[in-house]
Amino acid sequence: MPFMVKKRTTPLARKLRHQPSDAEIRFWSRVRSSQLGGFKFVHSFPIGRHVADFACRSAKLVVEIDGGQHAGAAEADAERTREIEMFGYTVIRFWNNEVLANTDGVLEAVYDHLLMIRDRPRC
Repeated sequence: MPFMVKKRTTPLARKLRHQPSDAEIRFWSRVRSSQLGGFKFVHSFPIGRHVADFACRSAKLVVEIDGGQHAGAAEADAERTREIEMFGYTVIRFWNNEVLANTDGVLEAVYDHLLMIRDRPRC
C-alpha cells in the first residue's frame, strides 16, 4: 500500500486550510466537529501526492469541492480520483455552486455515501 502522507504535501495542506473557497467554508461549517451523523471530517487532508478537500478517515470517504478551475480538467480530476482511490478511499465531487445553492442536498448525498460505506460488508 502506498505511503499515506508525504512531507511535501503537508505544508500545502496547511496553506490550503487558510485559503478556503466560500463553498468550502460553508461545507466545513456543517461537517466539522462530527456534526454530520457523528462522522468526523478533516479539512485539507494529504493523501499520497494530493491534498483532499475533505476526508472522513473512518469511512475512507473524500469529498472534493470543485471550482471553475476544474471546468476543463476532467482528465486530470479523473486521474487524481484514481490515485486517491489507490489508498482505499471513495471520492465524491461537488461543484462550488452546488454547495452554495443546495447545501442541505449536498450534505444529504454525503451522508448517504457515508451510510452506504459503513453498511458495506467487509471481506
